[in-house]
Amino acid sequence: MKKLLSASVMCADLLHLEKSIRELERAGIDLLHLDVMDGCYVPNITLGFDMINAIKEITDIPLDVHMMVNEPAKFIDMMNLGKEDYLCIHYESDIHAQRTLAKIRDKGIKTGLALNPQTPVCCYENLTDYIDMALVMTVSPGFAGQKIFSGAKEKVLKTRELLDKLGRHDIPIEVDGNISPANGAMLSKAGAEIFVLGTSSLFIKDKDMKESAESFRAVL
Repeated sequence: MKKLLSASVMCADLLHLEKSIRELERAGIDLLHLDVMDGCYVPNITLGFDMINAIKEITDIPLDVHMMVNEPAKFIDMMNLGKEDYLCIHYESDIHAQRTLAKIRDKGIKTGLALNPQTPVCCYENLTDYIDMALVMTVSPGFAGQKIFSGAKEKVLKTRELLDKLGRHDIPIEVDGNISPANGAMLSKAGAEIFVLGTSSLFIKDKDMKESAESFRAVL
């Protein structure tokens, strides 16, 4: 599978968001990563559904919506997502993850399932028929600027091994959290295929986004 770059919109210039999105389009970014946080599952609060729907209206870049919220099923119908978009929930946040993933699929949206650093890879095992992407968190979710956790490479290796063992070679692994060029190169070799890029790799002060994106692709 082609390696994909997913730009973390929470790291963009939110006061000039459309300008940032145009820059990301020129940079050839593959996905727009949109973090939804409720102040409960994680302590932070970020982008709301009106903002997500507004972004969907102005760009053809597929959306990569990351739901860091409790009871994510309540919010699925609030977003105008399509067949090229991903909607990812956290395993830890939903006691009925299978049902929620099935609901997302029924709406014609691609599904993702995220695991926090401490959550074992085996949690994917009985849900691979319901997911289109496996998100391995490489930091504890909720805030930008954290250091990558020490077991990130091993967890990506184990996730790829499990998915391949189950015959799901088609499910890509996304990584999110301090994905610098060095960490991206390491995780790419371990089996990661989608990279969420923020302040350590793409949104760098006084540096052109296209140049940053090309530099990152070069290390994969």
